[in-house]
Amino acid sequence: MTYLDDDRDIRFNLLEWLDLDAILKEGPYQEVDREQLAMVLDEALKVAKGSLSACNGIGDRVGAQLENGQVRLPEGFPEAFRDLASGGWISATMNPEFGGMGLPECVGTGISEFLMGANTALGLTVLLTRGSAHLIEAFGSEALKAIYCERMYAGEWTGTMCLTEAGAGSDLGALNTKALRQADGSYLISGEKIFITSGDHGLTPNIVHAVLARTPDAPAGPKGLSLFVVPKIRVNPDGSLGASNDVTCAGIEHKLGIHGSPTCSLVFGANDACQGFLLGQEGQGLAHMFQMMNAARYEVGVQGLGNASAAHQAALAYAKERLQGRGPHSPRSATQSLIIEHPDVRRMLLMQSAYVQAMRALVSYTAWCMDMAHVSEGEERDRWQGLVELLTPISKAWCSDWGFRVTEWALQTYGGYGYTMDYPAEQYLRDCKIASIYEGTNGIQALDLVGRKFRMQDGRPVKHLMKLAQEAAEALAGDPVLGASAGQLQEAVKALGAVLAQVPTRENAALLTLLNAVPMLDMLGHVVGGYLLLQQAELAGRKLAALLAERGVDPADPEALRALWKSSRDAAFYQTKIQAAIHFAHRGLPLVGAHATSILAGETAPMEAVL
Repeated sequence: MTYLDDDRDIRFNLLEWLDLDAILKEGPYQEVDREQLAMVLDEALKVAKGSLSACNGIGDRVGAQLENGQVRLPEGFPEAFRDLASGGWISATMNPEFGGMGLPECVGTGISEFLMGANTALGLTVLLTRGSAHLIEAFGSEALKAIYCERMYAGEWTGTMCLTEAGAGSDLGALNTKALRQADGSYLISGEKIFITSGDHGLTPNIVHAVLARTPDAPAGPKGLSLFVVPKIRVNPDGSLGASNDVTCAGIEHKLGIHGSPTCSLVFGANDACQGFLLGQEGQGLAHMFQMMNAARYEVGVQGLGNASAAHQAALAYAKERLQGRGPHSPRSATQSLIIEHPDVRRMLLMQSAYVQAMRALVSYTAWCMDMAHVSEGEERDRWQGLVELLTPISKAWCSDWGFRVTEWALQTYGGYGYTMDYPAEQYLRDCKIASIYEGTNGIQALDLVGRKFRMQDGRPVKHLMKLAQEAAEALAGDPVLGASAGQLQEAVKALGAVLAQVPTRENAALLTLLNAVPMLDMLGHVVGGYLLLQQAELAGRKLAALLAERGVDPADPEALRALWKSSRDAAFYQTKIQAAIHFAHRGLPLVGAHATSILAGETAPMEAVL
């Protein structure tokens, strides 16, 4: 299955738009330069377009299989994972002390998009291995770090996150897996976890599970949970593998998508011989696990982006090949036109592109804020970290919700062929849907946003973000190309501000907030997306003007412009980026006002209906 990327826009985000000098000039990234980052993207794209994409189709059609208690992955998966491991792609942004490349998070975003777009199933294994290894690095003893971190970052062993249990779902306080302390300081783990991504497979000789469990004297609820390292195979003090650790796969789920990713039910301690090791302190397990959960939530947003971008690129390529009907500007002699010449198809394609670009800008900016927090101190660090925490649930929920819609629009571009398995659109749609469900459903992300993130630091992060958007709109208000779009952004900021100001004053404010958490997140996602796209469009406009001057092209000469679009990839890219921002401003941003109208009406019909 061929993976079609949007490498040009990924490079625009990283190398032209983001202020890399602010993070590369000092601290942990001062040995890194732009040329190195560009080379990293080149190599990551080679792997994505090579072994990863080559087995993506068979991964979907054959899927993970459970045979005689062992999970077998599709043909090509072991080789592709070895390429990921040997290339250092699991630990590209991680600590060099344990074998990582130590790269900025903003280049990690581009790498993750390539991996998720080329093969989501294997991309998830990378995500979870990196996250669980980082838990051990952050909270483990020196002995645990020495045994596990480097081996996991190198892809010698993989990792998982084991939270969910039957009957508990998203209510982590209801978890019942038990941990009994032993004389040697280890714990006996017993219980069952479900929906464990990459919970069992043959890619590596060991799988290291990060397990939430409850000690006998722990209080009920979330505060009674502790976090444990539980390997599938016991590890000797010298790092060699020993006996089985009484962790078994009881079954795998048959799912709508990501068929190549084994979603397992795991039984710990069926024979009272499952050994675990405490991470951090007893009773702090959920707090520790949130480090991995927040990182995973951000990366699930990148999954939504990766699926959406790959689907759009495939649809765009198809539209340039498929003949159907006659376009409005086709010559009378033409019997058929390429469907890309039809206005409705062009509308679908540009809407796809606009949302993909907005998603990419959002996750890239969020990663850059992570890097700024990493290189900053004191109040400045708190300011950047506040933005990261605010943008994390938006990245996860907004990109997965609208990413799925982009895959739907991409499928629609194919017409009837999109509904068949002859083309990749239907797989991208199916693989993308899970992103709005796992790592905390998007409803949970919205509740986190309105219940915690809007209030943290006395509301400074959300106020700061709104101020940035308002200032950008005001700065572009008189622009001959972007002025009307800036006006749409101003109206959206005003509508969101009205909701944030008025809802808390209502008599039933708590109920209105809970009922409208999801649309409120959607409003902020659109405002941030529109703001970032206009910022990018302004930069693209300046770069395009420089190209026109360099080539001696008169901006008022349509024929000269069309010739330039054909001869210069950069000129065509900048022109389309400007148009995508305009299209998003006029088609996406008005949704903010529509949400505001419905929320401020105070309607509570869902609570009055008899369902």
